[in-house]
Amino acid sequence: MKKSSSSIDKLNNVLSPLASKIGNQRHLKAISSGMMFGLPFIVIGSFFLIFANPPINIEQYNPDTANIFMKFMASWKDFAVANYSAITAPYNLTMGIIGLISVFGIAYSLANEYKMNPSMNGMVATVVYLMVCTLVVEGKIELNYLGTNGLFVAILIGLLVVEVCRIFEVKNIKLTLPESVPPMVATFINTLFPLLANIILFYGMNLIFLATTKQIFPEAVMQVLTPATDIAGSLGGFLLIVTLGNILWLFGINGSSIIFPIVFTLGMAQTGLNAEQMTSGETMTHLMNLQMFRISVLGGAGGTLGLVLLMMRSKVPEYRTIGKLSLIPGICSINEPVIFGLPIVFNPILAIPFLVTPIVSLLLTYFAQKIGLIGLGFIAAPSFTPFFAQAYLSSMDWRNILFTCGLIVLSIFIYYPFFKVMEKNRTQLVAQDL
Repeated sequence: MKKSSSSIDKLNNVLSPLASKIGNQRHLKAISSGMMFGLPFIVIGSFFLIFANPPINIEQYNPDTANIFMKFMASWKDFAVANYSAITAPYNLTMGIIGLISVFGIAYSLANEYKMNPSMNGMVATVVYLMVCTLVVEGKIELNYLGTNGLFVAILIGLLVVEVCRIFEVKNIKLTLPESVPPMVATFINTLFPLLANIILFYGMNLIFLATTKQIFPEAVMQVLTPATDIAGSLGGFLLIVTLGNILWLFGINGSSIIFPIVFTLGMAQTGLNAEQMTSGETMTHLMNLQMFRISVLGGAGGTLGLVLLMMRSKVPEYRTIGKLSLIPGICSINEPVIFGLPIVFNPILAIPFLVTPIVSLLLTYFAQKIGLIGLGFIAAPSFTPFFAQAYLSSMDWRNILFTCGLIVLSIFIYYPFFKVMEKNRTQLVAQDL
């Protein structure tokens, strides 16, 4: 026990100064605080997404041989398919617009750091973000870049809009009005100049992108961030792409959505090839199947389900609360509540296990398939299915359930020393405040 405590103290001595320096940087604090604005919306949206995707592969369902439970699941699936738009509307307008929510929160938080008007700065950033990230077609706006796909742009605009407004404050660029003018009127008039400047700057930039590239700014950003597909087929290439996606998450960018077309397409193709071999009575040989993609997001990006379990038993009440809220979404591989609520974004202490855990899990899964310890994936299990059901449905092999549970236990050990460092720092900070 002393040896374990000594190791944690050494790790604490290395990481805590770096974490303190980064954590006190006002722009990074604004990003972290601003992301918290979206936490309630992320949690609620996750539950609706799970409800809309019941854990059953309807193609494998046989009503003549199904038991009561499977018939219930099939009925749930039929209901979800028939009412998918209505069920997912709360998701689309909560987590689906998390970029829009975050840009307000980030601008609000940074303006608060500068002792400026937080609400007005938040609203200016929100309006500018809408202008940059949406196209209005026949009176309708597109939501494509108001969610996680536009989160990187939300961070940029949330910070830069406030900095533009601050120039007007620092340089005292405002109209001098008589004292008889009410303060609310004066604030209204002097808000017009920074608002106009931000619109001209950022909306003008967006129009230039649209004219030169035929793409709006967030679309161009996403295209630049999307990695090449020609290295995805090898284990090394797959690990590199998954790690790249997780690095992007650490900066508040939805890395999973960027790498998804590559790894999911590869997994689907190899899963189909395994299915053909299986039906022909041949030995399945394609290891980079969809099961590998599922493992890369086991518990969500960064394999955070082990971290969630640690949080649920934390000494810090805040961590316990977030852990409990994150458990069910995490079981279904949705972990935005942890990434943005803890947060993991811009967190140098948790960045290490966040990157290491998926690498270790993928390596073990690859070689476990190779030596026949677990079954290869040959079925495309439904998305957002609880990990244990997904493990079985993808391979129809009960050993895969035990294996994935083992990976989660392993993730607890990987996250443990780093989480303890963060927990210790948080406890000391709370004690100082008291």
